[in-house]
Amino acid sequence: MEYLYADIIIDISHEAVDRVFQYRIPSFLRARIQIGQQVRIPFGRGDRERLGYVVALRQEADYDVRKLKEITAIEEHGVPIESELIRLAYWMKNQYGSTIYHALRTVLPVKARVSGTENKTIRLLLSREEAEKQLAGYPASHVGKIRLMRELLDSPELSYRLVVGKLNVSASTIQSLAKSGAVDILSRPVSRDPVKGMDVRRDGQTELNRDQKAIAEEFREHQRQGIAGTYLLYGVTGSGKTEVYMELIRQVIEQGKQAIVLIPEIALTYQTVKRFYQRFGNQVSILHSRMSGGERYDQYRRAKQGEISILIGPRSALFAPFSRLGLIVIDEEHEGTYKSENTPKYHARETAIERARMHGASVVLGSATPSLESYTKAKLGEYHLWKLPRRAVSRAALPDVHIADLREEMANGNRTMFSAKLRELIRDRLMKNQQVMLFINRRGYHNFVSCRSCGHVVKCPHCDVSMTIHNNGMLVCHYCGHRRPLPRRCPKCRSPHIAGFGVGTQKVVEAVQKEFPQARVLRMDMDTTRGKQGHETILQQFSNREADILVGTQMIVKGHDFSNVTLVGIIAADLSLHSSDYRSGERTFQLLTQAAGRAGRGTLPGDVVIQTYSPDHYSIVTAAKQDYEDFYEQEMTYRRILHYPPVYHMMVVLLTGEDEGKVIQAGDLLASRISRQDGATVIGPNEASVARVNDRYRRVIYVKALEYGQLTERKDCLEQYIEQEPRIRDVNVQFDFDPMSTY
Repeated sequence: MEYLYADIIIDISHEAVDRVFQYRIPSFLRARIQIGQQVRIPFGRGDRERLGYVVALRQEADYDVRKLKEITAIEEHGVPIESELIRLAYWMKNQYGSTIYHALRTVLPVKARVSGTENKTIRLLLSREEAEKQLAGYPASHVGKIRLMRELLDSPELSYRLVVGKLNVSASTIQSLAKSGAVDILSRPVSRDPVKGMDVRRDGQTELNRDQKAIAEEFREHQRQGIAGTYLLYGVTGSGKTEVYMELIRQVIEQGKQAIVLIPEIALTYQTVKRFYQRFGNQVSILHSRMSGGERYDQYRRAKQGEISILIGPRSALFAPFSRLGLIVIDEEHEGTYKSENTPKYHARETAIERARMHGASVVLGSATPSLESYTKAKLGEYHLWKLPRRAVSRAALPDVHIADLREEMANGNRTMFSAKLRELIRDRLMKNQQVMLFINRRGYHNFVSCRSCGHVVKCPHCDVSMTIHNNGMLVCHYCGHRRPLPRRCPKCRSPHIAGFGVGTQKVVEAVQKEFPQARVLRMDMDTTRGKQGHETILQQFSNREADILVGTQMIVKGHDFSNVTLVGIIAADLSLHSSDYRSGERTFQLLTQAAGRAGRGTLPGDVVIQTYSPDHYSIVTAAKQDYEDFYEQEMTYRRILHYPPVYHMMVVLLTGEDEGKVIQAGDLLASRISRQDGATVIGPNEASVARVNDRYRRVIYVKALEYGQLTERKDCLEQYIEQEPRIRDVNVQFDFDPMSTY
């Protein structure tokens, strides 16, 4: 069928052109044009050349053909978007609020083609006698030809790079010999496979325990019945969730289908891929931002051509161009990294469920500390709940957890970074040649104010969140806008020892080296893992027992499995507990539980020390007991009282602009517009937690409603109002639903 017209989305990220435009397809492109291709088109009064995406092809025009412009060319270096991913992009636009162009760009984990590399060699075509005869006939001035022919007599095929670089033979000399028929230049494509050559042995299938087998059998029966659902795999740390993932993936691959495995951090890539590669070999590949453009493009191409069956990576791997998708696994599904910080601010969990629905595929969400959203849906029956209540290793037990009250430590004269219990256990492990992980709970950290004498944290009188200290010495609540000066003394005990609270990995490493000079220490944070192989290098060194103590942020506590680690120290549990964020309690429980889960995963028993100024807080008490159910009930009570997700849903409207007055005016206009509608609670507009970034002013409006649809309806109304209201046109407006952090 020959198409004459194309619907195209233009690459202008502005609501005013957030629609399709129709173009004529010139005759010379009709045989090549496809849905999803990137094309060059004239746009606007000046016919300025723009890029766009073809989202539909038609035989008849919807407009006057005489007024339609013509496509200029297909963008040869563009990466086509699959039709199914175009539908997913439209869903994301409507669900999360963005332009369709932003959504289309999001579903492309690889943005451009990258030319492949070749392995070039030079091969001798003459027999030895012919070559020696030709060599004897060269004049002495043909130094390059003589040198090359002599080498080829010893080795009939040579690397092109070696000949040019080491033998100093010019490319023109090589071409001259090729034209004479003496040699041939061979080019072999080199696949940029980041997994190829991984130093692992292929293992057979691990014997599943009783709980794991029950889950695998139930999934097999659902597959046999054609049931494709969403499953929450809730298993304690070390319960063998990865083994379950691999068994379910094996079942899917046997049916000729493909699987995507999402992980929350690039730091987990090496260990995760190693385990999957041991089981599935070269059916596995990876996709993440630390790879080169060529490596990413090659994996995208291999996925599209069906050369691989399993793709592993962080959030963007969700959009791999698999045509036979059967399963999406989201490991550590509770992690905030699954929520995009860029427009559209989608959540990988909901987006994965929608993509799976389009394919008739299943989704498995796994965690030892499920998000409240997922566990609530499992309790309501929207997700199918699987449980793994025991550790997979037969003799492995959950670690013993000790809570160190830093208020008592200070009262006893201990002003060091380590409580007496933690110091004692570190010495014990060093003597036994066992390993230690020291975790600094920095995630979600905002500089809160705490009293070092009694542990009191200054909170907003109107909201159950800590107040954030600003550079001007003012304390601000980022939910209701309440302000107050930094107190000189603790409001509770009148101690003068009150100040902003914070600690970093470098300080901890310095303290460790001072206290335990004999210990070999590794540090793992954003600064030490910037390089392409940064995570793998540090983790491999620790796995090889080249260090006694690993100090790091949250990236060291997610999914890593080191059998010789028998002690985990949590230096400052309060850093996330008192962040100005309604999710702070949940995030603290998750991080502490995950950190504790790194200890005693082998046959050796483990210990965990949680250092805190708030030993009685339910997040810390339940994390110490590894009691998710108890935490869930207490946290949900708090969410119900204050109308927070997942009981209520929340929409954030973020306004940014260079003119502060216009941003304030736009915020007032939008808040007033929302307030006229019943069924929603509106908070704000207020300054954002960071009121100005790169000379752009920021204000936020929070909207709460019982049903998610009520918020998307308001978002749609606001988008229409923004397009029509000239006073808002110089202000950028973004939407975020059920946000993961404070604005």
